[in-house]
Amino acid sequence: MAAHDRPEGVALITGASSGIGRALALELAGRGRAVVATARRLDLLQSLSAEAEALPGVIRAAAADVTDAAAMRALFPAVEAAHGPIGLVVANAGIYLPVSVDRPDPDAYARTIAVNLQGTVNTVLPAIEAMRARGAGRLAIVSSVAGYAGLPTSAAYGATKAALINLAESLKFDLDPIGIRVQLVSPGFVETEATDRNAFPMPFIVPAATAARRIADGLERDAFEITFPRRFTWWLKFGRMLPYGVYFPLVRRLTRG
Repeated sequence: MAAHDRPEGVALITGASSGIGRALALELAGRGRAVVATARRLDLLQSLSAEAEALPGVIRAAAADVTDAAAMRALFPAVEAAHGPIGLVVANAGIYLPVSVDRPDPDAYARTIAVNLQGTVNTVLPAIEAMRARGAGRLAIVSSVAGYAGLPTSAAYGATKAALINLAESLKFDLDPIGIRVQLVSPGFVETEATDRNAFPMPFIVPAATAARRIADGLERDAFEITFPRRFTWWLKFGRMLPYGVYFPLVRRLTRG
């Protein structure tokens, strides 16, 4: 994408206090972007902002909870009043709660849906309203390869990530005609607080800083999906086309049961 085609204005990232969101905020600030980092934990956001002081760009902290629809609606005009138009929104906030039929936990499903799915909707709708007025902007929805097909202990997480893939695909039809670019981010395993709790092998896992570079590079291009590492994620894309009689035994073997 040519330099003049890059999204103008502030970049807003949800879930920026840790993991991929935090690393991406630093990566974009390192590339000279003005970033508004939002999450529930203001102390961590302020620490992130201080860490970026030596970078070409800047990171501003704005505490908000994506599960609070009213707070998210108020966030966007407040950010634009303080820092200027929002040109890029990365709906990244998410949680991973492994679930097991041995220890049924309905609350784990409810919390996962509230943050990962409804929290993304609470981010996307006011983002669209802000961008629609200008007829321009870029909206990135962070899903996961766990949304491609079912995986062990992932019934709650994977269901929400599959929904986000569909959400991004559907929004693209609606938003392309009004000048808002939609992108889907589908990472493989990334070293974060969430993956620290996985007890199974995680092939080709990458550090959060590497993930952030891949995402930032993708945001500078126009491909719909940003997915990495491809040597892993493309195998998963292929896997979802396999007959179930092949898919289930294969995944059981790869994840050791």
